[in-house]
Amino acid sequence: MTKIRPSPPITHLDALVIGAGFSGLYQLHCLRDRLGVSVKVVEAAPDLGGTWYWNRYPGARCDSESHSYCYFFSKELLEEWRWSERYPEPPEILRYLNHVADKFDLRRDIRFNSRVTAAHYDENRWHVLTESGERYRVRYLITAVGCLSSANVPRIPGLESFAGRCYHTGQWPRESVDFHDKRVAQIGTGSTGIQMAPVIAQTAGHLTVFQRHAQYSVPARNAPLAEEFLRYVREHHGEIREVVRSTPNGHPFRIAERKAFDVDEAERQAIYEAAWEKGGLQFRAIFQDLLVDKAANDTAAEFIRNKIRQIVKDPETAAKLANIDHPYAAKRPPIDTDYFETFNRRNVALVDVRATPIERIVPDGIRTREGDYPLDIIVFATGFDAMTGPLLRLNITGRNGLPLAKAWEAGPRNYLGLQVAGFPNLFTITGPGSPSVLCNMPVAIEQHVEWITNCIAHMRDQGVARIEPRPEAVDAWVEQVNEAANATLLPQATHSWYLGANVPGKPRVFMPYAGGMAHYRQICANVAAKGYEGFALRR
Repeated sequence: MTKIRPSPPITHLDALVIGAGFSGLYQLHCLRDRLGVSVKVVEAAPDLGGTWYWNRYPGARCDSESHSYCYFFSKELLEEWRWSERYPEPPEILRYLNHVADKFDLRRDIRFNSRVTAAHYDENRWHVLTESGERYRVRYLITAVGCLSSANVPRIPGLESFAGRCYHTGQWPRESVDFHDKRVAQIGTGSTGIQMAPVIAQTAGHLTVFQRHAQYSVPARNAPLAEEFLRYVREHHGEIREVVRSTPNGHPFRIAERKAFDVDEAERQAIYEAAWEKGGLQFRAIFQDLLVDKAANDTAAEFIRNKIRQIVKDPETAAKLANIDHPYAAKRPPIDTDYFETFNRRNVALVDVRATPIERIVPDGIRTREGDYPLDIIVFATGFDAMTGPLLRLNITGRNGLPLAKAWEAGPRNYLGLQVAGFPNLFTITGPGSPSVLCNMPVAIEQHVEWITNCIAHMRDQGVARIEPRPEAVDAWVEQVNEAANATLLPQATHSWYLGANVPGKPRVFMPYAGGMAHYRQICANVAAKGYEGFALRR
């Protein structure tokens, strides 16, 4: 006789948070320790860290400067943590997040190895199921799954036949991968590929980089942080916090007020040279109009193309790397350590897959239109099903049986990037329609978490049971997101993952809000101050 296993008991909570990265940890702290609500975090990984748990590929680094890539809510936390490098690696970021978790005793309310497989709304509660069979019944469901957490593995014919080993940068194994004397292919040259190629090339027998779209990149100039700088950071946390919260991209520097043609050619070139030597994302902030004026942008684009031609010794390879078909910073602007220099190595080759498409993967390598490339390892640096992918994979169903996938079949539609019509009490931290990926992420995360926390506090104080956006507010916000994007050069990069163009069949919609983090912060504050204007609140 077959024994019928009883269903696991249902855990009843005020709130459930999905994800234990920067967003989930802070949301847990705010809800539990500030509001006193019953809350748990479920996390698919065996440990905390979110993006930084999974992204441990060779060369991985944060591209925000470390002294700004942190929480600003705690003065004590700011004073006691010491970063070692300008751009930290995943292990250091994980040490930081573990320090935060220990300091605020967060682990006791996090359930690891707990992947959400479905969530549906019924009888004024969210019912959530995990892969291991855990069941939760909660009033508030908060997604903290990140914008770049659903790996995008291209469906290349024959992939399953490859006799060697395959890896995706977003699903990197915990054990180290040995490239020594191996024939390696890297498919993809976005931010991740640009970080990774120089490191693989150091030990690989041969590295072939398959490039679909050439990229701009500026040197990171990473280095250990000097004691003098660390002292400055410790003594000026308030000023740094003010800068990151009042600038469009949440970085610790302000955008210059001058425009590209306010200076003559000689001075403009000198400014670019100085910014190139300094390195980092501040390069795009040296002129005010680089992302709104194509002629101004062309001056930056041509400067970087000339740098590529100067660095790369082989003219044919240099021409492929400099054949960039979009404005500078219209796609995510990478920063690198010796990326272009890597193509001067004898053991590195570049294949332009627009000119020479990949036809299929065969057991011993990759076949293009012009021939075969024998390989031992294939690395996919092909990015993610960004912004919407992590949310859609949760299989969320709202009121009246409406699947989120159906609500978003023509692209994401929400209000402020925070809530979706038809999905009461569902909050999406850094969701599409918010600045998110156009911003230094912890700055965007803190703003969203604090807004959500204040919203829930307001609901409890006022006896409000449900909140969701009104359809007309969603329509108006989607229009505002489009207007903000169209006021910039960002949509001109038609193959950008900002538009979902890297995932076949995904709707081409510009997903993040491009109006700037500081302006967005004020919009959200005004909405709350007007009694959550645009939302339907029901008692």
